[in-house]
Amino acid sequence: MSSNNPQTREWQALSNDHHLAPFSDFKQLKEKGPRIITKAHGVYLWDSEGNKILDGMAGLWCVAIGYGRDELADAAAKQMKALPYYNLFFQTAHPPALELAKAIADVAPAGMNHVFFAGSGSEGNDTMLRMVRHYWA
Repeated sequence: MSSNNPQTREWQALSNDHHLAPFSDFKQLKEKGPRIITKAHGVYLWDSEGNKILDGMAGLWCVAIGYGRDELADAAAKQMKALPYYNLFFQTAHPPALELAKAIADVAPAGMNHVFFAGSGSEGNDTMLRMVRHYWA
């Protein structure tokens, strides 16, 4: 591994021994080791070597508003204490989902006033196909 930083080398060894990295050239990964990201703020990341990196991929598209947003962490912590999760199956609902559904419907095109929440693309696609089949049945 190519780092002179002992902590980086230790993390790279852990990665090599225990982590299967997606979308990686395994030969190159074994030779060079992974870049170890240790912190983030705003749109920037820092690696274990101290390099500041612009996160152009927004954390693989799920951090579009940046890292380290205190107001989001505070809101999430408040909600986690009240009701961290409950499913919306079997004729149940909860205020955060209802409020978010209304907010989305308010900015959606006219006539699109119902929201379906999914935990993944697969779940969303599966449900979409079921809805289409039900509609055209």
